[in-house]
This record gives sequence, C-alpha cells and structure tokens, in this order.
Amino acid sequence: MKGDFMSEAKWYVVHTYSGYENKVKANIDKTVENRHLEDQILEVQVPMQEVIELKNGTKKAAQKKLFPGYVLIHMIMNDDTWYVVRNTRGVTGFVGPGSKPVPLTEEEMRPLGIQAENVVVDFEVGDTVTVTGGAWEGTVGLIQSMNVPKQSLTINVELFGRETPVEISFAEVKKM
Repeated sequence: MKGDFMSEAKWYVVHTYSGYENKVKANIDKTVENRHLEDQILEVQVPMQEVIELKNGTKKAAQKKLFPGYVLIHMIMNDDTWYVVRNTRGVTGFVGPGSKPVPLTEEEMRPLGIQAENVVVDFEVGDTVTVTGGAWEGTVGLIQSMNVPKQSLTINVELFGRETPVEISFAEVKKM
C-alpha cells in the first residue's frame, strides 16, 4: 500500500471564480479519475452549511456555501498536482503568500469538521471482518480494498445471487 506518503497529504485552499465552486470540484474529480491521481489528490470539498431561509413568510432549510469562492483540496503537493489544480477551469489560484500554496493547520481545519488524526486499524486487505453496524450489520466479508483517507473499506457481499462490492466505514467493522 502507498501508505508511506499519505502523511504528506494536506488540505489546501484554492480560490475560484464566484459560483464556480461545484464546477471546479467536478472538473478536478474528473481529472483525478482520468489521470489516475487518486493517491495524490484524495478529496475535493465545497464545505456547506444548512441555513434556514425565510421566503414569503415560510421557513425553508437550504444549503449555503460556507466559503463562497473557495474549494478545499486534500492533496499531496507536487509539480503534477499543483499543475492539475492550478490549470483547472475556474481556479484563480492557491491561497498562500505569493504563489506558494500554504496548507491549512489542524486548528484551521477543526471548525470545518475535518480531522487529520491518523486512524490505526488492526485489519488489512485480505482479512475477514464482521460488519458491526449499518445496513450490512452481521455480514461477514473479506476486505478487497481499503481507502485510508476516507476511512472506509470494501468487502464483497452476496446480493441477488452475485458478489457485489460494498463500501463500509472503518468504524462499522471488526476483525474476526
């Protein structure tokens, strides 16, 4: 597993044209998929918050961007990833002095609900686990793959007589 440089992945902030946040996220996600950069650009987020809007005397819950004009990216900074993000349509640049991207500190990330703590698990690909919660509770499966940044793993379950991969949170499984 390429776990040795996961520790280098940090959260960076990019500035976008107003209203382009979701387009930028979609474009970066697509580029990551096309260029197979999943191990370098781990996650792209447009943080949202629920607000109550009052329209015509009616209260309505709505999703509002927490930081309009900004997108958060969990990535390993190198020439390739910098170039990919910097040249995404709608991105005006990384946040940082001059042209140097500066990662967010843990203190800055905490209010965003992003924790950088490293989860240590006692299982790995090939181990048999039991699902302890969620829709698949009680299911036993062999770990096919693990996504450490997302803190999830994939097991195959039998669905309609076929083996089907299912993604489950680390928190919902225990080793047999």
